[in-house]
Amino acid sequence: MSILETISGPRDLDALSTEQLVQLAAEIREFLISNVSKTGGHLGPNLGVVESTIAIHRVFDSPRDAIVFDTGHQSYVHKLLTGRQDFSMLRQRGGLAGYPQRSESVHDIVESSHASSSLSWADGISRAFSMTGQGDRHVVAMVGDGALTGGMTWEALNNITDDNTRRLIIIVNDNGRSYAPTIGGMARFLNTVRTRRSYRSLYLTSRKAFDKLGTPGQSLYRGMRGGLHGFLSRFSNNEALYSNLDIKYIGPVHGHDIEAVEEALRQAKNYGAPVIVHVITQKGRGYEPAVRDKADQFHAVGQIDPETGESIESSSKQSWTSVFADEIVKLAERNPRIVGITAAMLRPTGLHKFAERFPGRVHDVGIAEQHAATSAAGLAFGGLHPVVAIYATFINRAFDQVLMDVALHRAGVTFVLDRAGVTGPDGPSHHGIWDLAILQVVPNIRLAAPRDGTRFREELAEAVAVDDAPTVLRFPKGAVNPDIDAQRRTDDGVDVLREAPHKDVLLVTVGPMADLGLKVADRLAAQGIGATVVDPRWVVPVPRSILALAAEHRIVVTIEDGIRVGGIGTRVRQDLREAGIDTAVDELGLPDAFLDHATREQILEDAGLTPQKIARDLVAQVLGSKVPVARPLPTEEGEGRDVGRQAAREDRLRD
Repeated sequence: MSILETISGPRDLDALSTEQLVQLAAEIREFLISNVSKTGGHLGPNLGVVESTIAIHRVFDSPRDAIVFDTGHQSYVHKLLTGRQDFSMLRQRGGLAGYPQRSESVHDIVESSHASSSLSWADGISRAFSMTGQGDRHVVAMVGDGALTGGMTWEALNNITDDNTRRLIIIVNDNGRSYAPTIGGMARFLNTVRTRRSYRSLYLTSRKAFDKLGTPGQSLYRGMRGGLHGFLSRFSNNEALYSNLDIKYIGPVHGHDIEAVEEALRQAKNYGAPVIVHVITQKGRGYEPAVRDKADQFHAVGQIDPETGESIESSSKQSWTSVFADEIVKLAERNPRIVGITAAMLRPTGLHKFAERFPGRVHDVGIAEQHAATSAAGLAFGGLHPVVAIYATFINRAFDQVLMDVALHRAGVTFVLDRAGVTGPDGPSHHGIWDLAILQVVPNIRLAAPRDGTRFREELAEAVAVDDAPTVLRFPKGAVNPDIDAQRRTDDGVDVLREAPHKDVLLVTVGPMADLGLKVADRLAAQGIGATVVDPRWVVPVPRSILALAAEHRIVVTIEDGIRVGGIGTRVRQDLREAGIDTAVDELGLPDAFLDHATREQILEDAGLTPQKIARDLVAQVLGSKVPVARPLPTEEGEGRDVGRQAAREDRLRD
């Protein structure tokens, strides 16, 4: 039996010797490589925190001591040490989540994996412990160095240092990277520590360096206990980074030396006030393919060959992200005013090719979406057209800036939202299902949702041509849908994909839901129901031709992969009422709920977004047996209602 198999909870670590802990670390890395290669997931970050996580659970008593991860993608080792060693369905329905999840374990606290929030959580938890007489409980926040580029981190630090009586330990997991190399002044400062020759020699030898110095050196090392700044921090002058915050600093510590990390954490624990422990780690540690990967050191992988690290997922289809990556370069070549902004996700959002072609025209602001949006407004004021590329789930963080800094000032800024809609295995905090509902309340904003690659290119070009209002282009995760050509385009840019002689149902599809709408129309046609399928292309503001078409049909159905509450369907219904059009509207989309990890197909099926379910409901609505009820057939000129024609069609539908 391996040592890992004997670990059912953190206290099983207490009796292990140093040699056994080293062996356990090796077994964990072997386990992660073997298992994550089968399911996909965040491999590189977890390989880098093996020893640090072991040390945390050796020193602190979870769950009595609260442990918070920022971000949660570095929690796989934590899961293993808290009794969750079945990774066979990692990030799949019924299996372990890819992030901490309270329903899995009492050891998990913060489920959201939007970066830079952990110190605010830690501040609140530690204050609660103090105010309720639980002053002996500790709070530990493991913060990836990329999280230090987010403004919330520094807001939290400002408040933490205002009350220095709490037992709060902040571990800075410094590997020089978030997705890509961490950027900004903070990153440059930390990088000088990692690369300084005097520190590097100590880093490579860790605590052994002190042993070689004999008793004085060992005394200096132990002297960090009691709140003294560590020998290493004094040697490298790194405590200057935090000195003005009035918070104690220990480090830098070799993050792959369990004894060194454990010693530093025990000193921090015994200090009795907030302490920062600076731990230097290597992303992808122990797995050569990850270490060699220059892009992101296997930050997140699909299914791979564990021996070589090569992907074993076969797909010849182009991704939405790659379409954007190629097209933005073409637009930038023609328009020198276009500049790019991203928030620590240059390659994941597809801006890397733009940066390679025009290095001075792309800005990575770190994990700081709020700053990205307002900085973009400033760039627009200066005569440029910024394209802000982030994941759809992260636009939530920048709403106030989009509203008050971009839209209020009528700044020409284009937001490109990758991973919009249901993303699948990453779970609740990463689904991009709120953007349509959130952003459409912004005055003068224009929202586009392309259905395929050709429309994507069209709409991106249209977006960057708007200089007096914010524009948004959203697209899903994964491969681009095959092109769907329109039968015609209205004067205001709406694509009519399907028309039928009988104007019974108008299906208004948002972006890639066009394919679903066409499948529904096929099923309705087989039942004798005529359906018109349209793609508005620009879903906000609602094109006038959509209203005109709605007036001609008996019922309108909107289909979107965002939440129904406040979604595009709601906007269409409100505009119809304002125009005095009484056609019933059925708004189909996702529930206002946090959706657990599962495949996109499973989640859409749960929400009733399948051709079978939608067509079945529409048949009932046309028959008048389900609300909203379709309008009766139109009156024929000079004859009143053709009762026979209506009855014959309804009989056919019932059959």
